[in-house]
Amino acid sequence: MDCRRIAVAAAAILISAAAYSQQITRIAVVDLSRVISAYSSESKEVKAFEQKKSQVQADIDRMSAELTRLMSAKAEADKNGDKAQSASLKAEIEDRTKVLTDFVSAKQAELDAEAALLASSNAFTQDLYRQIQLVAEMKGFSLVLNLKSGDSVMNSVLWYSPMIDITSDVIQALQAP
Repeated sequence: MDCRRIAVAAAAILISAAAYSQQITRIAVVDLSRVISAYSSESKEVKAFEQKKSQVQADIDRMSAELTRLMSAKAEADKNGDKAQSASLKAEIEDRTKVLTDFVSAKQAELDAEAALLASSNAFTQDLYRQIQLVAEMKGFSLVLNLKSGDSVMNSVLWYSPMIDITSDVIQALQAP
């Protein structure tokens, strides 16, 4: 009877040891755009890019404010019963809305292209991915996803725990001497 218990216990220990030795895939996320911004904050090219982004946003804000002003003027014309003025303002609002939409699309494409070019410098890219790999391995992660990627696969990340976000760790690793 004792031999049977010992055999069962030994089998249980072997099975649990085998199950324990199998690696569970752990997933981490990193916000590459935040890493690029933080890592390259002293770079002349990044500063120029950030300035261009700010200028584009200022232009969008200015155009949006003008649209808001036109909409208020149209509402006032409607309130006063001035149909001719209201129709004229409606046409102008439609035209300016299209201009704003086209402007935003064009500028976003330009900024995306510049950001991709900026991030693809060989030394930076190699260092970035090496540091992501080192941080992930050190923390026991076997897969790292880009949290803010534009492709459809990454948009399926609907929720994540902040505990798996290694963005700050990667930034610190990149900034280390």
